[in-house]
Amino acid sequence: MEKTKRLIIQDEQLSNDKAIQKAAEYLMTGEVVAFPTETVYGLGADATNEQAVRKIFQAKKRPEDNPLIAHVATKGQLEMLVKDIPSFVHQLIDAFSPGPLTYVLKSSDKCARNVTAGLATVAVRIPNHPVALKLLKVCDLPIAAPSANVSGRPSPTTARHVLDDLAGSIACVLDGGPTGIGVESTVIDCTKEKPLILRPGGITKEKIEDVLGFAIETVQRDKTEQAASPGMKYKHYAPNIPLWLIAGTKEKIQSIIHQERKKGKRVGVMAREGLLFHLIADQKVSLGQTIKEVALNLYSALRSFHEDDIDIIVCESFPEDDLGHAIMNRLKKAASVYK
Repeated sequence: MEKTKRLIIQDEQLSNDKAIQKAAEYLMTGEVVAFPTETVYGLGADATNEQAVRKIFQAKKRPEDNPLIAHVATKGQLEMLVKDIPSFVHQLIDAFSPGPLTYVLKSSDKCARNVTAGLATVAVRIPNHPVALKLLKVCDLPIAAPSANVSGRPSPTTARHVLDDLAGSIACVLDGGPTGIGVESTVIDCTKEKPLILRPGGITKEKIEDVLGFAIETVQRDKTEQAASPGMKYKHYAPNIPLWLIAGTKEKIQSIIHQERKKGKRVGVMAREGLLFHLIADQKVSLGQTIKEVALNLYSALRSFHEDDIDIIVCESFPEDDLGHAIMNRLKKAASVYK
């Protein structure tokens, strides 16, 4: 693979950009391309080409029993990849797509087998980002795209994050600036009478219930089972440094930091600004003030700590409602200690 190229896209040039055309050509010839979505940067390949999709798994060092999400530009393209669409899916598409909601439906077998990990279902979404949508329209292909990082690492929310993990192993990166949401899409199983959330994300459970008019559940599953969705089976989102997720008061968090520093540990902490102001640590990183800012800044914060400077990262815990459900889902998967 040639050295990864960083094809820069400025916001004002999105309507007619040669970089998007070049990236589309890479995709149409079986290469892998990183591109921005509204959630995180994705690592894309032609979802109908098994050999191209295999390059995603190789670049990410991702287990091949972990299914991928196919990205499309329109509802019509989504319908081509699936069959037996329940009526509630049309409600959800009208309300949330394009957007950070992924639908797991019975596959029409248009996607390569390694996209679905051999399952009879396929995960599909329509991203809500101008670069992603233009790329999908130019190449006119469904694009399988997990997050554009080495598996297990924090997901990338900038092109720089992608290059930090994957430079030299992919064809190019389309740089569309920082992503707008910061956590991955919500994945919802639509193969049953009522939908089930497989992975919380950018569209909250409460918003989905408001549209449908009835309550839905979030699946709790055995990690030894075959995953129906990305983000369900393996350790994800983890920095190279041990992450401690702490629930409780600022006094409890400061006490833990103090105890570890007394042992000679260098402790970093990431928290909302109001709490961070009261804490003493070797490195402090703000997650912002609101829960939306926490979601947006989460992965960048995790990536900002380095092993040469810090031995432990301490993070505050968040209420598990609204967007906090998705944030805590990611933090629990990343944490080596939770108390």
